Amino acid sequence: MPRNALPWSTHVNRRADCFPETLPIAGHPTPSHVADLAVACLLAAIATWPKPGLVSHLDNGGHTDIDAQILRDSAVALEPFFAELAHAGTRNARMPALRRIGVRAEHRLLNATGGVNTHHGAIFGLGLLCAAAGVRIANRAREHETLGGIVARLWGSEIMAGARRTASHGAAVARRYGAGGARAEAAQGFPKLYQVGLPALRLASGVVGDQFEEARVHACFALLARLEDTNLLYRGGIEGLRFAQQEARAFLAAGSIWQREWWLAASAIHARFVARKLSPGGTANLLAMSLFVDRWDTGPTL
Repeated sequence: MPRNALPWSTHVNRRADCFPETLPIAGHPTPSHVADLAVACLLAAIATWPKPGLVSHLDNGGHTDIDAQILRDSAVALEPFFAELAHAGTRNARMPALRRIGVRAEHRLLNATGGVNTHHGAIFGLGLLCAAAGVRIANRAREHETLGGIVARLWGSEIMAGARRTASHGAAVARRYGAGGARAEAAQGFPKLYQVGLPALRLASGVVGDQFEEARVHACFALLARLEDTNLLYRGGIEGLRFAQQEARAFLAAGSIWQREWWLAASAIHARFVARKLSPGGTANLLAMSLFVDRWDTGPTL
């Protein structure tokens, strides 16, 4: 990925099946630019293939009720709410205000998809990053503070307090198996994003050059190998999670996207996930979030 590619654009092609690799500079970023970037990253994650068990533009993965068009529609429907979250960040909003925006976003998502809850995790994780970007825009961040660091500092304790009240599948599974889940990841400043997803994405981008989809595939497998994905726990229990992690680690150990005919190995793993009806939705969310942070970090200094 070109390191001088800046994320700010007023004309992101939200219906494209690929990530806009170079986005025109639009000056100082605004909440609208943040939302454009968030939607572009969700669309890029959808368009990446092979992603074990996940929906792409080529197949529905381990799902029977979701396809790529539904995911695209839901991603586009979330744009105004990502902008609202970024704007809330500029006002230094507290967690209750962010939650209210998130609830409205979920209602809009369900209307756009006919009742299919497609991007619940993205509203939470990517939404928090959008709010943190708003804090950065308003120059309320500490020097050298990452977006994840802003999330942990401003909202971490409230995020964990909310985890005890939520009735989502992910939260219930996290409590049952003792996994951290998305809320613990967010409260800690997204350590898997910064320690796994982002380094993997940047390593691959620096090696494969213009092959941007390959870099996304590598980041996806790197995250899958390390993340306690509560979607996998919900669908396959501990056995399903361990199977998924072992498959991802074997792919990485064999050379990842640098092995000969890597796409055959990756698509075979994808097929095995589909046969088991495994779909690592948490990994997909962190992939989109890694893309978001990568593009944010290559933008103008704030």
